[in-house]
Amino acid sequence: MLENFIVVAQQVLVLFILISLGFACGKKKIITDVSAKHINNLVLYFVTPCVMVSAFQRDFTPELLGGLGIMTICATAVMAATILLVSLIFKGKDSKKRVLRFATVFSNCAFMSFPLQEAVLGDDGLFYGAVFVAVFNILVWTYGLVCMSGDIKEISAKKLITNPGIIGVVIAIIIFALNIRLPYMIGQPVEYMAALNTPLPMMIIGYYLSEADLKKAFSNVSVYVAMGLRLVLVPVITAIVLYLCKVETTLAVACVIASAAPTAATTTMFAVKYNKDTELSVSIVAVTTVFSIITMPLVIAFAQTLTA
Repeated sequence: MLENFIVVAQQVLVLFILISLGFACGKKKIITDVSAKHINNLVLYFVTPCVMVSAFQRDFTPELLGGLGIMTICATAVMAATILLVSLIFKGKDSKKRVLRFATVFSNCAFMSFPLQEAVLGDDGLFYGAVFVAVFNILVWTYGLVCMSGDIKEISAKKLITNPGIIGVVIAIIIFALNIRLPYMIGQPVEYMAALNTPLPMMIIGYYLSEADLKKAFSNVSVYVAMGLRLVLVPVITAIVLYLCKVETTLAVACVIASAAPTAATTTMFAVKYNKDTELSVSIVAVTTVFSIITMPLVIAFAQTLTA
């Protein structure tokens, strides 16, 4: 387990160096709120879909197709169980409870997990990670909208269909199922864009940390409850259940990495959009991101040792 911990810790530290650069750029005003939003949109609309298309540029095999189906079931089960858990722990319809539920359910499974899944598990890890993100996108634009807004009418087929993450996954699955290899003139730009998925999101996370009131964030008790659920309880239970279900190691660890990530920055974006407790959302994102440098290596090493 120690060896696994060291390997994962090194990868997490690499990410935090990039986060630190973003933090410094935020403090020096090299990155501003306007530029951060533009970079975030660049990642959302172009980089993430390219990562998914790149991840699915694999030779079609029945084993990978079966793994795709299993990962879809696992990701859906993990988030559905988390939704049930938070509905029992954070009862109520007030702004604070809505933010706490959203923040606990949705992890930063693309920005923080993709780099780790690729580094620790290789191309297969990235492939399964893309499947997890597809499920995430569907749930965030259905349950997530209702959770934060309180209005089921916010769910829209148009929002789902036009979501760049969903579009990227649909294109990727079609390419994979038909065993299509992109020509060099298209495939290479896709690879270059996908390569931006590690540095850009990490620096944006660093920027938002530079803007957060960390002293206030670390003194909020409810933040620690959400953090314990998001960073420890959910991923540890996920690892144990997948082990008991005898899920294949690479798939299981990829799922645990995605579920062990800190709270998604989407929490703050949704809180701002629906006039909820934005300060609380920023606090949870900040605290879970900082503490994930300790929890992610431990949880992932545990999952690797358990499922080996």
